Amino acid sequence: MLQHLIRGTSQRCCSRVAVGLARVNSEFGRQASRKFSATSSAVRQSKNIWIGAGSLTTLGFVGYFSYQMGSASLKPSSTAIVYANHDTMLVAAEEISAILGEEAITYDDEVIHSHGHSEWSTSNSPGRPVAVVYPTSTEDVSLIARICYKYNVPMVPFGAGSSVEGNFSSPFSGICIDFTHMDKIIAFHENDMDVVVQPGVNWVNLNSRIQETGLFLPLDPGPTAQIGGMASTNCSGTNAMRYGTMKDWVINLTVVLADGTVIKTRRRPRKTSAGYNLTSLFVGAEGTLGMITEIALKLAVIPQETSVAVVPFPSVHDAASAASMLIRSGIQLAALELMDDVQMQVINQHGSAAVRKRHWAESPTLFLKFSGAEVSVRHDIQRVRGICAKYKAGNFVFAENTQDKLDLWSARKEALWTMLSIRPEGTEIWSTDVAVPLSRLAEIINISKEESGKLGLFASVIGHVGDGNFHQAVMYDPRKPEQVAAVSKCVHNMMNSALKMEGTVSGEHGIGLGKMDCLVDELGIDTIAFMQTLKRSVDPKWLLNPGKVFDLPKD
Repeated sequence: MLQHLIRGTSQRCCSRVAVGLARVNSEFGRQASRKFSATSSAVRQSKNIWIGAGSLTTLGFVGYFSYQMGSASLKPSSTAIVYANHDTMLVAAEEISAILGEEAITYDDEVIHSHGHSEWSTSNSPGRPVAVVYPTSTEDVSLIARICYKYNVPMVPFGAGSSVEGNFSSPFSGICIDFTHMDKIIAFHENDMDVVVQPGVNWVNLNSRIQETGLFLPLDPGPTAQIGGMASTNCSGTNAMRYGTMKDWVINLTVVLADGTVIKTRRRPRKTSAGYNLTSLFVGAEGTLGMITEIALKLAVIPQETSVAVVPFPSVHDAASAASMLIRSGIQLAALELMDDVQMQVINQHGSAAVRKRHWAESPTLFLKFSGAEVSVRHDIQRVRGICAKYKAGNFVFAENTQDKLDLWSARKEALWTMLSIRPEGTEIWSTDVAVPLSRLAEIINISKEESGKLGLFASVIGHVGDGNFHQAVMYDPRKPEQVAAVSKCVHNMMNSALKMEGTVSGEHGIGLGKMDCLVDELGIDTIAFMQTLKRSVDPKWLLNPGKVFDLPKD
């Protein structure tokens, strides 16, 4: 049962939390303006910017631009939603520190900046949290929520910080809750093929620790991703073609609501029809409905045999068309990925040492992952050869051993990191994704590639084409209005094209604050209003990750 994996159990009644909850409950209705007599020097010296609903006039952010040229603005739209001022937020932070201990909170400017701004996202806000708190248990998170609820302090959950749509920005300041220290495997049920983990567990580490049992979590997002963030954004990755997205692997969740209430969405069997599907309500909600503190996950059996192949094509259209035909063929590929000619040039020049051991054809390329029984894998490889030949495929490169598999697939997995490493100082990378029905994939990739190629900027297409999802990345200088305007137009043309094809503006990155306008275009005002009604029912003060997914309510 791999008991050696379990680094700690969920202690439901630790003394510091029991004392803390009693203290919070006894003071729950008091005025938020009450001051602590002993405010730490670190708090007094804090230079972080506070942006609250009472004083915010315009929140400008460079990012996923509005339909007007230039930067969009985010304004609190409801006088009913009132957040604590800067001083009161610090009072709340000090109360948390007094109960959880000084080691559980920081006011360090650099840490606060890194928890409010992403270097690999253009969807950022100038707001910063007043403090970052590091809980270690569900009880800690509940206590933090109760205090923040009492003082009307926004709460922003934080995982690995690898999201790209401003999902962890703090447009209304508040307190950031970092789940890094909640990194324990709570229970591993080998015979049931499931595992219960805290949100700070890294998926790569989880798979390494259970590998000897022949089981794994088959999601494959960025290597730094943590389980909590993966659930909050309903992430996927390169294996989604065969294994689906995060929602398909979550059995149940333990969630802390805005007022500190703790709920479990369901029990642990693989299937249930008991009550509402609350698990799916929180998966993909980006922390706007509750903070996930425990996740029960289904596991899959590690395939008997795997192989990797890489094949170039003369054009993006040919590669995307071949991908569409491979999907339609019914071949059970584990993954099907596309990198365009620009990406292939980048990895030749700037890839890791393992990737640069070979010279890659600098043309649009498909990366294929096969898995299953050895006989079926060999049969699938031959079928793939035949289909790709119809679309002018170049020479196939097949992995001959385990190291080859790792090296070939590394070229795909390193794409984002390699782009970031060559970004000129002062420029930003706009990177986002859309997804369309499979039959429209080749068309939209071709349209987007042609339009971005006219910008005269670094522009690249890369995608999880096996499930109709692709990404586009453009480097631009935010100080040059003409580049901002050109990228803005290109961005929204791609979004509009996806919607005209009955697609979505976000296949796996979530909405954050970067795609709120586009979500309205996709779903319509009435659907957004219904989502706001759901949020208000569980978070009436609008404290959980406010300013994400949709704007504050107008009434």
